[in-house]
Amino acid sequence: MPVPREFVVEADGGSRGNPGPAGYGAVVLDPVSGETLAEAAEYIGVATNNVAEYKGLVAGLKAAHALDPEALVRVRMDSKLVVEQMSGRWKIKHPDMKPLAAEAARVFPPAQVTYEWIPRERNKHADRLANEAMDAGKRGTQWEPSRSTAALDARDAEAARVVGDAAAGAAKARAALVRTGGSTAAAAPVVSDAVAGAELLATPAPASAGWGAPDLGLPATFVMLRHGETVLTPEKRFSGSGGSDPALSAVGRRQADAVAAALAERGTIQAIVSSPLRRCRETADAVASRLGLPVSVEEGLRETDFAAWEGLTYAEVRERYPDDLEAWLASPKAAPTGGGESFATVARRVAATRDKLLALHQGRTVLLVTHVTPVKTLVRLALGAPPESLFRMELSAASLSAVAYYADGNASLRLLNDTSHLR
Repeated sequence: MPVPREFVVEADGGSRGNPGPAGYGAVVLDPVSGETLAEAAEYIGVATNNVAEYKGLVAGLKAAHALDPEALVRVRMDSKLVVEQMSGRWKIKHPDMKPLAAEAARVFPPAQVTYEWIPRERNKHADRLANEAMDAGKRGTQWEPSRSTAALDARDAEAARVVGDAAAGAAKARAALVRTGGSTAAAAPVVSDAVAGAELLATPAPASAGWGAPDLGLPATFVMLRHGETVLTPEKRFSGSGGSDPALSAVGRRQADAVAAALAERGTIQAIVSSPLRRCRETADAVASRLGLPVSVEEGLRETDFAAWEGLTYAEVRERYPDDLEAWLASPKAAPTGGGESFATVARRVAATRDKLLALHQGRTVLLVTHVTPVKTLVRLALGAPPESLFRMELSAASLSAVAYYADGNASLRLLNDTSHLR
């Protein structure tokens, strides 16, 4: 049975007067790449905010249905009212909204749609579409897709919010990280070397008003440990979840002991979660025995299934399956020969696992013992980097990386490919 496609629908509506001149906007996004798949917007005349929001929801669901009626859809809106009513937790009392809610519920079977509230600043694309529609109505026209700049404006706003220009970006990153009153190590927005990375990993920064940022509390920090070497690692052979499940080599066991000693010295790990594959479980067990912590196994942390490529070198794959390899390098949706997993599939799995673990470990520092692709994917998603960035990261055996996740939805890369404990 084929795996259904997944879409994210973001929708919004506005009224300049409430009631007043109103319009809506909706966008359908690819949940992995963030690519815009469809947009909709319309000036609807005089209406309330809530009516406009519901009309935006209906338009977004219809746009997603036109792309694939079998898809699973995650609706994200900054309207608490619409989200709670469509989720069935709040009753719909207003006579103008009842037919709109019923129309929205008919677009897809209810089991295919979930609803999520997001803050207004994370709904910029749909908000800009709604405003473009209202601006068009003010001119006596309707919104035209060819004239829309909503997607570009939303990306520019997000970039400015997270980074800004060179000077403002550093200040915003410092503020977002909620550091202590301006110390050099605490102010670093990105880890610049292994020493700074070790300091950030060893000392979770308490919340402070020193930079004028809101108190977001302690982040959940994922310390990501790639497993130690196996006999396949030095030869750079594809080793995923569809192969022989090799154990650690003698070198790999020494690496696991070294990283265990380093983590025990730092003393910040509060939980350990491992991929089910043997090389990770053996690495995790070495750390757990030092720290006195149990190990939880999480299926979502397993490596990519490389199917027919398992155990082969890159050169061997290029010789045997040149067309498949070229397609795999060109698109995150292309899978290895023989029914393996594409990077897009792995990204969906890893993102779901991330969200699950974040819900379980709010404010804690958790060691994830996993593989190259899951670590790189978590880093890529934290940075908002494109899929091709996976090919531009080096990740050594038994290396440590770390990402902190904050209550406002932001993530901060603290450490990448630290191997100082192996030297």
